[in-house]
Order: sequence, then C-alpha cells, then structure tokens
Amino acid sequence: MNGRSLWVLALRNAPLLLFAIIFLTFGTLSERFLELQSFENIVKQASFIGIVAIGMTFVMLTGGIDLSVGTNMYLSAVVAGLLMQELDASPWIAFVACIAVGLAFGAVNAFMIVRLRMVPFIVTLGTLVAGRGLALLITESRGVILPSEMLRFGSGDLFGVPNPILVFVVVAIVAQVVLVRTRLGRHVYAVGFDDKSARKAGIGVDRTLATAYLVCGACAALGGFVSVSQLGIVNPGFGEFTELYAIAAAVLGGASLFGGVGTVLPGTVLGAILIQMVQSGLVFLRVDIYVQPLVQAAIIFLAVLLDSVRNSTLRNLDRRKIRVEPTAARSTASTRSRADPPTR
Repeated sequence: MNGRSLWVLALRNAPLLLFAIIFLTFGTLSERFLELQSFENIVKQASFIGIVAIGMTFVMLTGGIDLSVGTNMYLSAVVAGLLMQELDASPWIAFVACIAVGLAFGAVNAFMIVRLRMVPFIVTLGTLVAGRGLALLITESRGVILPSEMLRFGSGDLFGVPNPILVFVVVAIVAQVVLVRTRLGRHVYAVGFDDKSARKAGIGVDRTLATAYLVCGACAALGGFVSVSQLGIVNPGFGEFTELYAIAAAVLGGASLFGGVGTVLPGTVLGAILIQMVQSGLVFLRVDIYVQPLVQAAIIFLAVLLDSVRNSTLRNLDRRKIRVEPTAARSTASTRSRADPPTR
C-alpha cells in the first residue's frame, strides 16, 4: 500500500483515528481515565448530546442545519416538567407531551423552510430565540423541579445498562436502519447530494426535508427528556449551546456540512462520545475551568477543518478516476466520422 492509499484510508476513517488519538492521549496522562466506570460515565453523559446529534445528522444529510435544537430541548422539558409539577401527571404522559412539543417545534421549522422557502439557518436562528423566549415566559425564568420518579429513570438501569445509554443505543440503531435500509434514508442522502437531480428522479424533496426536521425535533425533545432525568431540574440556561455540540458531534463523526455524506453508526455516535471524552479528560487532568471552553472550541474548529479537507481531497481524488475508456473513445470517433459528410 503506497503513501497515497494510506492518506485516502486515513481520510475515510478520520473519525476513528481522531477518537483513538484522543482516547490514548488522555489515557496516558490519567490512569483513572482508562477505568471502565469512567468510560461508562462518559457514554452516559454523552447520551443526550448523541440523541440530539442523531436528529441533527438527518437534517445535515439533506444539506440543512437546525440551530434551534437547544431551545427545543428547553421548551419540551419545561412542558413535561410543568405537567408533572402542576398537574401531577405521570412521567409517561409527560414524556408523550415532551415528544409532541418537539415534533411541533420541528413542524414549524419544516413549514417555513419547505413551504415558505426560507433559509434553514435564518429560520432555525429565529425559532431558537422565539422558543427560548416562550419557555422563559411560561416559567417566569424560574427553574422547574422534577419529581423523584424522573430521577429514578435517569439513575436506573436495565440488565446492568444505564437507562440513558440504553435509550441512546436504541435511537442510534433505529436511525441507522432507517438511513441504510429504508426508502426514506435513500431519499435523505439523494436530496442532500443533489436536490435538483432528486426532484427530477421523482423523489418527494419537500416531504423528505420536512421529515428530516420532524425527526430532528423529536430527537431534540427526547435528548432533553433524557438529560433532565439525570439533573432533576430544568434551569433557564438548560440546552444552551447544545446545537453547537450536536453539529460538532455529527461533523466529527464524518457528516458533511454540505449534505449527502454521513452515518449514525459509528459516525455521529462516535462524535458525541468524543466530545464528552474531551470534556471529561480535561476534568481528569484538572485543566483550568476557564481554559476548557477554549479547548472545546478548538475541537469544533478542528471538526469543520477536517470536514473541509476530507471532502475536498476525496472529491479531487474521485475526479481523477474519471477517464474516457479507449474503446469508448474509438467508438465515439467512428460514430462521428460516419455522421460527418465527406469533404472534397
């Protein structure tokens, strides 16, 4: 295998390489980081970001973006919390209401993007502000305390697997199956790769885009529910900057900001764990709390740079593989010679 082949292999497996490098680096610097319990805590803490990032992956695969997922988390969790706090609703009813709010949030984004033909960045930036303002109005900027049943779910387990991790795994498997094995998944990739060609091929581009934003809205609400089940309270700052981590997780996992490229397994799942692994590693190393955001920002910049380099390089390499076959060239030449009239 020559140097170019190794370079292409490294680009195609960049998420795995980055994960291995960061894991080994923190493991070398801190023995506690390599403990099984530490890694379980990392995955548990990454579960809600991972769930939100999975929904973000659907949107990014279509070539879009959703900046409102953090606000969606907050508003959905507020509604669920108030139902349990004020109306004494069961956690299951609160869960259904939470997902319903998330779907409604996604539907608003989808309507403005698909029907009104507005730019996804502007639409979701607007709903980010409006949704948080609505949640703050409902709560009067006060925290919503959740009942003990929610905490039991967040701290509980099934067959030794913590519930947040279990939900994360189930969502990841279902999402991967949808993307790889269903018509919807093929349409999502096709729309992101080239929406005009997809429309000419008879694919319902508008329906596919709307479905992607609905999935993203539902995943954001589910991620919020899983997160507050571990915290026990919904604070006014809940969900802030989650959209940045979700985008970074998808990109670190191999998803392209330009659409049409990306996977959930191992891609986005790996990216979400990677981000939490960096945060936990910095805590293990006792890095200054004011320096930690700078390191996390550097990781996000690295994700965008990696995505740009990987896509441009692989695109150039694929372009070089396109050659006219000699037989095809001779056939074309002979066809042209027969079609041209003889010259005197």
